[in-house]
Amino acid sequence: MKKIKSLEIGDLIQDERFNNWWESSPISIPFFDNKKIKITFIDFTPEKDKKFIDEADSALRNFLKKDKEDRLELSKIVYKNCMDYVNKIGEDVFNTDIFNEPFWEMKEEYEIWKYVYPQNIYLTRRDRRDKDIYLTLSSECIWEPEHGLQLVFRRGIQLTRISTQDGHITEADAYDKLDSEDELLSKFKK
Repeated sequence: MKKIKSLEIGDLIQDERFNNWWESSPISIPFFDNKKIKITFIDFTPEKDKKFIDEADSALRNFLKKDKEDRLELSKIVYKNCMDYVNKIGEDVFNTDIFNEPFWEMKEEYEIWKYVYPQNIYLTRRDRRDKDIYLTLSSECIWEPEHGLQLVFRRGIQLTRISTQDGHITEADAYDKLDSEDELLSKFKK
């Protein structure tokens, strides 16, 4: 069993199925009230990317400074993601047992977090353009039970994408657009 060492989160063990995935033990995540979540470095081959661990540790350091207040600051955009999806699919589709009364009675946008269930954190290097490290917080959510929700933070600092879990870390990559045309990514402050 191969291991690598992160100064931020300790040992990560190589996945048995994907030799370029490395998984940690569950780590307390302040952003989600210290819920313990596994962190996985993906698409990483130590011999080919000598800077990855240092850059991933830096992104983790940045992200692990984020707490409940930082999460609540994103309430508006997460709530909008939910309502956009509900409006796209149609409200009557959501009048099922999945959506209970409290969901429909939300009075404040921050209440959306009651319906987001964090599952995993992934760190990967973008394979084109900026080649930066991105941290993806992968969650299940009540409004999109099939594809869930992902929040992507460039360098663990700033939200640069919110979407379903579609395998892309930027809108630019997902829709083959210029980074400057990617609304959240283009706002990243270096």
